[in-house]
Amino acid sequence: MSEHPPGAPARLPERPQVLRSSRVVLPDGERPAAVHLADGRIAAITEPTEVPADVQVTDLGDLALLPGVVDSHVHVNEPGRTEWEGFATATRAAAAGGVTTIIDMPLNAIPPTTSLAALATKRAVAEGQIAVDVGFWGGIIGADTRSLADLAALHDAGVFGFKAFLAPSGVEEFPHVSMEVLAAAARHTARMGALTVVHAESPAVLAAAPPVAGRAFASWLASRPAAAETQAVAGLAALSAATGARLHVLHLSAVEALDEILAARAEGLGLTAETCPHYLTFTAEEVPEGATVFKCAPPIRGRSNLDRLWDAMPA
Repeated sequence: MSEHPPGAPARLPERPQVLRSSRVVLPDGERPAAVHLADGRIAAITEPTEVPADVQVTDLGDLALLPGVVDSHVHVNEPGRTEWEGFATATRAAAAGGVTTIIDMPLNAIPPTTSLAALATKRAVAEGQIAVDVGFWGGIIGADTRSLADLAALHDAGVFGFKAFLAPSGVEEFPHVSMEVLAAAARHTARMGALTVVHAESPAVLAAAPPVAGRAFASWLASRPAAAETQAVAGLAALSAATGARLHVLHLSAVEALDEILAARAEGLGLTAETCPHYLTFTAEEVPEGATVFKCAPPIRGRSNLDRLWDAMPA
């Protein structure tokens, strides 16, 4: 069988290349080396002088040469809200920062990536604009299970997994789901072996929290208590146990929720979690009044929370 579509020109092998630097970052540390490339892949890593005469050599001097970053949580927002960020600017900024692959989240663009048609639209508008590799997440939305009809088709079409919100997402075209709808989705994704990533805050806890008042960051923090995360994560642990689904907690900020994660892992459940650089860098005590650049959900928490998150980081 042909490896390219009928009528398409055969793909010619790329000319071998060598990238050379005095600062190549490798698993055993940083050292001078030559990185040999063939057909877009690393073929060998040698001493800087071990270079064949017939290859194209790019000498980077003392610029650091290291693996590209994969950013699995990017909101490109095109089409529909391209003024927020589009594929052209997002991927060029990624390339400038050493990010060689981005995986686009299913919300903020219009339409959201919750159907095959929406995925096709995303791919069409990205065509010709991208400077790095791009992949896509699918979305889980809706008040009932009728919204889950496209999950298998999206999975077959190449999405990397599915995202859901347990609390309002902030955009009306991507509504959050109940635990019941998420459970139905999890049964589908478990059969497919697909990953489901979740914004894990309990809407009931958020509804009972004091509303935001004024410009003080403490008011925003009080409106998103740690209990919202711990209750949601406990529900996800139970859901993973009941369905066998692989569930991943996005942007965990409350260190108290780690107990649920660790207990689930100890039981062999498919529940994982990640935190973010801002939760490991900033503290609520240091946020100036009215500094909305620090506003995120879940929120940046206090100094003791930051210290305990660092303590929990893998060695």
